Amino acid sequence: MDRTVLHSDLNNFYASVECFLNPALTGHPVAVAGNPEMRHGIVLAKNYEAKRCGVQTGEALWQAKQKCPDIIFVPPHYDKYIEYSDAVRSIYKEYTDMVEPFGLDECWLDVTGSGKLFGSGICIADEIRKRVKRELGVTVSVGVSYNKIFAKLGSDMKKPDATTVIDREHFREKIWHLPAADLLYIGHSTAQKLSRYGINTIGDLAGADRKFLSYLLGKNGLMLHSFANGLDNSPVRLFGADPPEKSISCGNTASRDLISDDDIKIMLITLSEKVSERLRSKGFLCKTVQLCVRTYDLASYVRRTKLTYPCRTAREIYEAAYFLYKSNHPKNIPSRSVTVGACDLISDDGEQFSFDPDIARIQRRESLEAARDLLCQKFGNGIITRGLLMTDESLCTVNLKNTPGILPGRMEMG
Repeated sequence: MDRTVLHSDLNNFYASVECFLNPALTGHPVAVAGNPEMRHGIVLAKNYEAKRCGVQTGEALWQAKQKCPDIIFVPPHYDKYIEYSDAVRSIYKEYTDMVEPFGLDECWLDVTGSGKLFGSGICIADEIRKRVKRELGVTVSVGVSYNKIFAKLGSDMKKPDATTVIDREHFREKIWHLPAADLLYIGHSTAQKLSRYGINTIGDLAGADRKFLSYLLGKNGLMLHSFANGLDNSPVRLFGADPPEKSISCGNTASRDLISDDDIKIMLITLSEKVSERLRSKGFLCKTVQLCVRTYDLASYVRRTKLTYPCRTAREIYEAAYFLYKSNHPKNIPSRSVTVGACDLISDDGEQFSFDPDIARIQRRESLEAARDLLCQKFGNGIITRGLLMTDESLCTVNLKNTPGILPGRMEMG
Protein backbone atom coordinates (compact mmCIF):
# COMPACT_ATOMS: atom_id res chain seq x y z
CA MET A 1 0.00 0.00 0.00
CA ASP A 2 1.27 3.47 -0.90
CA ARG A 3 2.13 5.92 1.81
CA THR A 4 0.23 9.18 2.17
CA VAL A 5 2.72 12.03 2.49
CA LEU A 6 1.89 15.71 2.79
CA HIS A 7 4.20 18.65 2.28
CA SER A 8 2.94 21.81 3.90
CA ASP A 9 4.42 25.16 2.84
CA LEU A 10 3.44 28.41 4.55
CA ASN A 11 2.83 31.00 1.84
CA ASN A 12 5.23 33.98 1.84
CA PHE A 13 5.76 33.15 5.49
CA TYR A 14 7.80 36.09 6.82
CA ALA A 15 5.82 38.69 4.88
CA SER A 16 2.50 37.04 5.79
CA VAL A 17 3.33 37.16 9.50
CA GLU A 18 4.31 40.83 9.22
CA CYS A 19 1.05 41.69 7.45
CA PHE A 20 -1.02 39.78 10.01
CA LEU A 21 0.72 41.54 12.91
CA ASN A 22 0.33 44.93 11.22
CA PRO A 23 -2.98 44.96 9.27
CA ALA A 24 -2.11 48.39 7.81
CA LEU A 25 0.33 46.57 5.51
CA THR A 26 -2.38 44.36 3.99
CA GLY A 27 -2.96 45.05 0.31
CA HIS A 28 0.35 46.88 -0.13
CA PRO A 29 3.55 45.50 -1.65
CA VAL A 30 5.69 44.45 1.31
CA ALA A 31 9.20 43.02 1.60
CA VAL A 32 10.97 41.79 4.70
CA ALA A 33 14.46 43.21 4.34
CA GLY A 34 17.80 43.15 6.05
CA ASN A 35 19.39 46.29 7.40
CA PRO A 36 21.12 48.14 4.52
CA GLU A 37 23.42 49.92 6.97
CA MET A 38 24.67 46.54 8.21
CA ARG A 39 25.24 45.25 4.65
CA HIS A 40 22.14 43.09 4.78
CA GLY A 41 20.24 45.28 2.32
CA ILE A 42 18.53 42.51 0.40
CA VAL A 43 14.98 41.20 0.12
CA LEU A 44 14.53 38.27 2.51
CA ALA A 45 10.86 37.66 1.68
CA LYS A 46 8.04 39.40 -0.14
CA ASN A 47 4.25 39.21 -0.35
CA TYR A 48 2.23 38.53 -3.50
CA GLU A 49 1.67 42.23 -4.23
CA ALA A 50 5.44 42.75 -4.37
CA LYS A 51 5.92 39.52 -6.34
CA ARG A 52 3.48 40.75 -9.00
CA CYS A 53 5.78 43.74 -9.51
CA GLY A 54 8.69 41.40 -10.20
CA VAL A 55 10.41 41.71 -6.81
CA GLN A 56 12.57 38.67 -6.11
CA THR A 57 14.00 37.21 -2.92
CA GLY A 58 17.72 37.92 -2.62
CA GLU A 59 17.90 41.04 -4.75
CA ALA A 60 19.17 44.38 -3.46
CA LEU A 61 16.68 46.80 -1.96
CA TRP A 62 17.40 49.45 -4.60
CA GLN A 63 16.55 46.92 -7.31
CA ALA A 64 13.27 46.08 -5.58
CA LYS A 65 12.51 49.82 -5.27
CA GLN A 66 13.11 50.34 -8.99
CA LYS A 67 10.62 47.60 -9.84
CA CYS A 68 8.08 48.62 -7.22
CA PRO A 69 8.35 52.28 -6.10
CA ASP A 70 5.56 51.86 -3.53
CA ILE A 71 7.11 48.85 -1.82
CA ILE A 72 7.23 48.93 1.99
CA PHE A 73 10.32 47.46 3.63
CA VAL A 74 9.97 46.02 7.12
CA PRO A 75 12.72 44.52 9.32
CA PRO A 76 12.60 40.82 10.15
CA HIS A 77 11.20 39.64 13.50
CA TYR A 78 12.61 36.14 13.78
CA ASP A 79 11.19 35.57 17.25
CA LYS A 80 7.69 35.97 15.81
CA TYR A 81 8.44 33.68 12.87
CA ILE A 82 9.66 30.97 15.25
CA GLU A 83 6.55 31.45 17.40
CA TYR A 84 4.27 31.04 14.37
CA SER A 85 6.26 28.10 13.06
CA ASP A 86 5.91 26.32 16.40
CA ALA A 87 2.16 27.02 16.47
CA VAL A 88 1.68 25.59 12.97
CA ARG A 89 3.67 22.47 13.84
CA SER A 90 1.47 21.99 16.90
CA ILE A 91 -1.48 21.75 14.52
CA TYR A 92 0.36 19.24 12.33
CA LYS A 93 1.17 17.06 15.32
CA GLU A 94 -2.54 16.62 16.06
CA TYR A 95 -2.72 14.49 12.90
CA THR A 96 0.54 12.53 13.07
CA ASP A 97 3.77 12.29 15.06
CA MET A 98 5.73 11.93 11.81
CA VAL A 99 6.38 15.62 11.14
CA GLU A 100 9.72 16.52 9.55
CA PRO A 101 10.57 20.23 9.36
CA PHE A 102 12.26 21.62 6.24
CA GLY A 103 13.09 25.13 7.38
CA LEU A 104 10.78 27.30 9.48
CA ASP A 105 7.98 27.40 6.93
CA GLU A 106 7.86 23.88 5.49
CA CYS A 107 7.16 20.39 6.86
CA TRP A 108 6.55 16.90 5.58
CA LEU A 109 3.84 14.84 7.29
CA ASP A 110 3.32 11.11 6.92
CA VAL A 111 -0.41 10.56 7.55
CA THR A 112 -0.57 6.99 6.26
CA GLY A 113 -1.78 5.73 9.63
CA SER A 114 -4.13 8.64 10.28
CA GLY A 115 -6.81 7.84 7.71
CA LYS A 116 -9.22 6.02 10.04
CA LEU A 117 -9.28 9.02 12.38
CA PHE A 118 -9.15 11.96 10.01
CA GLY A 119 -9.97 10.74 6.50
CA SER A 120 -7.93 10.74 3.30
CA GLY A 121 -4.77 12.71 2.70
CA ILE A 122 -6.78 15.30 0.77
CA CYS A 123 -9.23 15.68 3.67
CA ILE A 124 -6.39 16.13 6.15
CA ALA A 125 -4.63 18.65 3.88
CA ASP A 126 -7.81 20.71 3.45
CA GLU A 127 -8.53 20.64 7.17
CA ILE A 128 -4.98 21.77 7.98
CA ARG A 129 -5.27 24.66 5.51
CA LYS A 130 -8.56 25.82 7.04
CA ARG A 131 -7.26 25.58 10.61
CA VAL A 132 -4.00 27.42 9.92
CA LYS A 133 -5.89 30.25 8.22
CA ARG A 134 -8.58 30.44 10.90
CA GLU A 135 -6.37 30.06 13.97
CA LEU A 136 -3.20 31.87 12.88
CA GLY A 137 -4.20 34.22 10.09
CA VAL A 138 -1.70 32.93 7.52
CA THR A 139 -2.18 30.56 4.59
CA VAL A 140 -0.53 27.30 3.63
CA SER A 141 -0.29 25.27 0.44
CA VAL A 142 -0.20 21.48 0.76
CA GLY A 143 1.02 18.81 -1.63
CA VAL A 144 -0.39 15.29 -1.27
CA SER A 145 1.46 12.33 -2.75
CA TYR A 146 2.93 8.90 -2.08
CA ASN A 147 6.48 10.19 -1.53
CA LYS A 148 8.27 13.23 -0.15
CA ILE A 149 9.65 14.58 -3.43
CA PHE A 150 6.28 14.70 -5.20
CA ALA A 151 4.53 16.05 -2.09
CA LYS A 152 7.03 18.93 -2.05
CA LEU A 153 6.53 19.51 -5.78
CA GLY A 154 2.77 19.54 -5.26
CA SER A 155 2.90 22.24 -2.59
CA ASP A 156 4.86 24.45 -5.03
CA MET A 157 2.51 23.97 -7.97
CA LYS A 158 -0.44 26.00 -6.73
CA LYS A 159 -0.29 28.94 -4.32
CA PRO A 160 -1.63 30.40 -2.12
CA ASP A 161 -3.94 28.36 0.11
CA ALA A 162 -4.29 25.29 -2.12
CA THR A 163 -4.15 21.50 -2.03
CA THR A 164 -2.48 19.70 -4.96
CA VAL A 165 -2.48 15.92 -5.42
CA ILE A 166 0.19 13.99 -7.34
CA ASP A 167 -0.71 10.30 -7.31
CA ARG A 168 1.11 7.28 -8.70
CA GLU A 169 -1.31 6.75 -11.57
CA HIS A 170 -1.23 10.28 -13.00
CA PHE A 171 2.10 11.82 -12.04
CA ARG A 172 3.57 11.57 -15.57
CA GLU A 173 0.94 13.73 -17.24
CA LYS A 174 0.82 16.03 -14.23
CA ILE A 175 4.52 16.86 -13.73
CA TRP A 176 6.71 15.58 -16.55
CA HIS A 177 6.08 18.74 -18.60
CA LEU A 178 7.38 20.95 -15.75
CA PRO A 179 10.92 22.40 -15.80
CA ALA A 180 13.55 20.08 -14.34
CA ALA A 181 14.54 22.91 -11.98
CA ASP A 182 11.15 22.52 -10.22
CA LEU A 183 12.33 19.20 -8.78
CA LEU A 184 13.78 19.35 -5.28
CA TYR A 185 17.61 19.39 -5.13
CA ILE A 186 18.03 20.72 -8.68
CA GLY A 187 19.56 24.16 -8.36
CA HIS A 188 20.60 26.67 -11.00
CA SER A 189 23.97 25.08 -11.77
CA THR A 190 22.57 21.56 -12.11
CA ALA A 191 19.69 22.81 -14.27
CA GLN A 192 22.20 24.51 -16.59
CA LYS A 193 24.27 21.34 -16.89
CA LEU A 194 21.20 19.30 -17.76
CA SER A 195 19.93 21.88 -20.22
CA ARG A 196 23.19 21.81 -22.18
CA TYR A 197 22.32 18.20 -23.07
CA GLY A 198 18.65 18.82 -23.87
CA ILE A 199 17.31 17.78 -20.47
CA ASN A 200 14.93 20.64 -19.76
CA THR A 201 11.86 19.03 -18.18
CA ILE A 202 11.24 16.49 -15.45
CA GLY A 203 10.11 14.10 -18.17
CA ASP A 204 13.40 14.59 -20.03
CA LEU A 205 15.22 13.74 -16.81
CA ALA A 206 13.04 10.66 -16.21
CA GLY A 207 13.81 9.35 -19.69
CA ALA A 208 17.52 10.16 -19.72
CA ASP A 209 20.16 7.45 -19.76
CA ARG A 210 21.24 6.56 -16.23
CA LYS A 211 24.86 5.96 -17.19
CA PHE A 212 25.03 9.38 -18.80
CA LEU A 213 23.48 11.06 -15.73
CA SER A 214 25.98 9.26 -13.53
CA TYR A 215 28.82 10.53 -15.74
CA LEU A 216 27.43 14.08 -15.71
CA LEU A 217 26.37 14.43 -12.06
CA GLY A 218 27.79 11.40 -10.25
CA LYS A 219 25.54 9.60 -7.77
CA ASN A 220 23.31 12.68 -7.61
CA GLY A 221 22.38 12.08 -11.24
CA LEU A 222 21.08 8.61 -10.42
CA MET A 223 19.20 9.98 -7.42
CA LEU A 224 17.52 12.70 -9.50
CA HIS A 225 16.60 10.16 -12.18
CA SER A 226 14.86 8.07 -9.52
CA PHE A 227 13.04 11.12 -8.16
CA ALA A 228 11.77 12.09 -11.63
CA ASN A 229 10.37 8.56 -12.01
CA GLY A 230 8.60 8.68 -8.64
CA LEU A 231 10.98 6.27 -6.91
CA ASP A 232 11.65 8.20 -3.69
CA ASN A 233 11.35 5.96 -0.63
CA SER A 234 12.90 8.29 1.95
CA PRO A 235 10.96 8.21 5.24
CA VAL A 236 9.40 11.14 7.08
CA ARG A 237 11.18 11.40 10.41
CA LEU A 238 9.43 11.46 13.76
CA PHE A 239 9.05 14.99 15.08
CA GLY A 240 12.09 15.97 17.13
CA ALA A 241 14.37 13.33 15.62
CA ASP A 242 17.57 15.10 14.62
CA PRO A 243 18.82 14.50 11.07
CA PRO A 244 22.37 13.24 10.71
CA GLU A 245 24.70 16.18 10.37
CA LYS A 246 26.26 16.40 6.94
CA SER A 247 28.00 19.74 7.23
CA ILE A 248 28.90 22.50 9.65
CA SER A 249 29.31 25.99 8.26
CA CYS A 250 29.67 29.59 9.33
CA GLY A 251 29.10 32.71 7.25
CA ASN A 252 29.47 36.44 7.61
CA THR A 253 28.25 39.43 5.63
CA ALA A 254 31.02 41.98 6.03
CA SER A 255 30.51 45.54 7.25
CA ARG A 256 32.37 46.74 4.13
CA ASP A 257 33.56 45.29 0.86
CA LEU A 258 36.42 42.80 1.16
CA ILE A 259 39.05 44.10 -1.23
CA SER A 260 42.54 43.08 -0.14
CA ASP A 261 44.01 39.66 0.60
CA ASP A 262 44.27 40.65 4.25
CA ASP A 263 40.52 41.39 4.32
CA ILE A 264 39.81 37.91 3.02
CA LYS A 265 42.33 36.29 5.37
CA ILE A 266 40.74 37.95 8.41
CA MET A 267 37.31 36.73 7.39
CA LEU A 268 38.44 33.21 6.52
CA ILE A 269 40.45 32.78 9.73
CA THR A 270 37.51 33.95 11.83
CA LEU A 271 35.05 31.63 10.11
CA SER A 272 37.47 28.68 10.08
CA GLU A 273 38.02 28.99 13.83
CA LYS A 274 34.27 28.93 14.44
CA VAL A 275 33.79 25.89 12.21
CA SER A 276 36.74 24.13 13.85
CA GLU A 277 35.35 24.83 17.32
CA ARG A 278 31.96 23.37 16.39
CA LEU A 279 33.50 20.28 14.84
CA ARG A 280 35.30 19.59 18.13
CA SER A 281 32.21 20.25 20.22
CA LYS A 282 30.22 17.75 18.13
CA GLY A 283 32.97 15.13 17.83
CA PHE A 284 33.45 15.33 14.05
CA LEU A 285 36.30 15.47 11.58
CA CYS A 286 35.77 16.72 8.03
CA LYS A 287 37.14 15.41 4.77
CA THR A 288 36.07 18.34 2.58
CA VAL A 289 36.11 22.14 2.90
CA GLN A 290 33.58 24.28 1.06
CA LEU A 291 33.79 27.99 0.30
CA CYS A 292 30.85 30.17 -0.74
CA VAL A 293 31.53 33.77 -1.77
CA ARG A 294 29.03 36.44 -2.72
CA THR A 295 30.54 39.41 -4.55
CA TYR A 296 29.60 43.07 -4.25
CA ASP A 297 27.18 42.76 -7.20
CA LEU A 298 25.41 39.79 -5.51
CA ALA A 299 26.88 37.20 -7.88
CA SER A 300 28.09 34.10 -6.05
CA TYR A 301 30.03 30.88 -6.42
CA VAL A 302 30.55 27.70 -4.37
CA ARG A 303 33.72 25.59 -4.50
CA ARG A 304 34.92 22.49 -2.63
CA THR A 305 38.24 20.75 -2.08
CA LYS A 306 39.19 17.47 -0.42
CA LEU A 307 41.60 17.53 2.51
CA THR A 308 44.65 15.27 2.46
CA TYR A 309 43.67 13.89 5.87
CA PRO A 310 40.35 14.11 7.75
CA CYS A 311 40.80 16.78 10.41
CA ARG A 312 39.12 19.74 12.15
CA THR A 313 41.90 22.20 12.84
CA ALA A 314 41.28 25.83 11.98
CA ARG A 315 44.65 26.01 10.23
CA GLU A 316 43.86 23.25 7.72
CA ILE A 317 40.32 24.51 7.14
CA TYR A 318 41.56 28.07 6.62
CA GLU A 319 44.33 27.02 4.22
CA ALA A 320 41.88 24.99 2.13
CA ALA A 321 39.37 27.86 2.05
CA TYR A 322 42.05 30.39 1.11
CA PHE A 323 43.30 28.07 -1.66
CA LEU A 324 39.75 27.89 -3.04
CA TYR A 325 39.46 31.67 -2.92
CA LYS A 326 42.77 32.33 -4.67
CA SER A 327 42.06 29.65 -7.28
CA ASN A 328 38.57 30.81 -8.18
CA HIS A 329 37.94 34.44 -7.28
CA PRO A 330 38.01 36.88 -10.20
CA LYS A 331 40.70 39.54 -9.86
CA ASN A 332 39.78 43.01 -8.60
CA ILE A 333 36.21 41.99 -7.69
CA PRO A 334 35.28 42.95 -4.10
CA SER A 335 33.50 40.36 -1.97
CA ARG A 336 30.44 41.04 0.14
CA SER A 337 29.93 37.86 2.17
CA VAL A 338 31.80 34.62 2.79
CA THR A 339 30.79 31.21 4.18
CA VAL A 340 33.21 28.45 5.14
CA GLY A 341 31.85 24.93 5.50
CA ALA A 342 33.14 21.57 6.70
CA CYS A 343 31.58 18.70 4.72
CA ASP A 344 31.82 14.90 4.49
CA LEU A 345 31.81 14.62 8.27
CA ILE A 346 33.01 11.53 10.12
CA SER A 347 33.15 10.71 13.81
CA ASP A 348 36.56 11.19 15.42
CA ASP A 349 36.18 7.79 17.16
CA GLY A 350 38.88 8.52 19.71
CA GLU A 351 41.58 9.69 17.32
CA GLN A 352 44.86 7.82 17.91
CA PHE A 353 48.36 9.27 17.87
CA SER A 354 50.14 8.76 14.55
CA PHE A 355 53.84 8.56 13.66
CA ASP A 356 53.13 10.02 10.23
CA PRO A 357 54.78 13.48 10.56
CA ASP A 358 51.98 15.31 8.72
CA ILE A 359 49.22 13.73 10.79
CA ALA A 360 51.22 14.19 14.00
CA ARG A 361 51.59 17.90 13.21
CA ILE A 362 47.85 18.23 12.67
CA GLN A 363 47.20 16.42 15.95
CA ARG A 364 49.50 18.84 17.82
CA ARG A 365 47.58 21.75 16.34
CA GLU A 366 44.36 20.05 17.38
CA SER A 367 45.58 19.87 20.99
CA LEU A 368 46.54 23.57 20.96
CA GLU A 369 43.22 24.62 19.48
CA ALA A 370 41.26 22.50 21.94
CA ALA A 371 43.16 24.24 24.76
CA ARG A 372 42.28 27.58 23.19
CA ASP A 373 38.60 26.57 23.15
CA LEU A 374 38.74 25.94 26.90
CA LEU A 375 40.37 29.31 27.57
CA CYS A 376 37.79 31.14 25.46
CA GLN A 377 34.91 29.30 27.16
CA LYS A 378 36.26 30.28 30.56
CA PHE A 379 37.45 33.84 29.94
CA GLY A 380 35.69 34.95 26.75
CA ASN A 381 36.56 34.89 23.05
CA GLY A 382 38.90 37.88 23.29
CA ILE A 383 41.29 36.21 25.74
CA ILE A 384 43.49 34.84 22.96
CA THR A 385 43.44 35.84 19.30
CA ARG A 386 45.59 36.02 16.21
CA GLY A 387 47.51 39.21 15.50
CA LEU A 388 46.08 39.62 12.01
CA LEU A 389 42.53 39.72 13.36
CA MET A 390 43.39 42.75 15.47
CA THR A 391 44.13 44.86 12.38
CA ASP A 392 40.39 45.13 11.57
CA GLU A 393 38.18 43.73 14.30
CA SER A 394 34.99 44.80 12.50
CA LEU A 395 35.52 42.06 9.92
CA CYS A 396 35.61 39.30 12.52
CA THR A 397 32.93 40.44 14.97
CA VAL A 398 30.02 42.01 13.07
CA ASN A 399 27.01 40.03 11.80
CA LEU A 400 28.50 36.59 12.36
CA LYS A 401 25.91 34.00 11.29
CA ASN A 402 26.05 30.53 12.77
CA THR A 403 24.77 27.91 10.36
CA PRO A 404 25.42 24.42 11.72
CA GLY A 405 24.01 21.34 10.11
CA ILE A 406 21.92 21.14 6.98
CA LEU A 407 20.59 24.45 5.80
CA PRO A 408 16.90 24.56 4.94
CA GLY A 409 15.63 25.29 1.51
CA ARG A 410 16.76 24.26 -1.98
CA MET A 411 20.17 22.59 -2.04
CA GLU A 412 22.45 23.01 -5.03
CA MET A 413 23.95 19.78 -6.31
CA GLY A 414 25.71 21.09 -9.39
